[in-house]
Amino acid sequence: MQDLSNTQYFKVEREPEIEVKDVLAQVYKALTEKGYNPVNQIVGYIMSGDPTYITSHASARSLIMKVDREELVEEVLEQYIKTNGWS
Repeated sequence: MQDLSNTQYFKVEREPEIEVKDVLAQVYKALTEKGYNPVNQIVGYIMSGDPTYITSHASARSLIMKVDREELVEEVLEQYIKTNGWS
């Protein structure tokens, strides 16, 4: 019989958080590997929210859906500004 006087512990392991730039890099790579134009596909996803713009190859679709679309736009814009020396 179990000892009911002690508290049992239950621990759920969290997935490590992945940065938005890493998500974009992995999705870009997966789209390229499948022969898609990654810029067009990612823009289509951001504009519509339709995950079918992103291939399921290499779990790209499930990965990109873990990030808010606003965060994707923010990351792309930040990198664009940095690349052009505006900051």
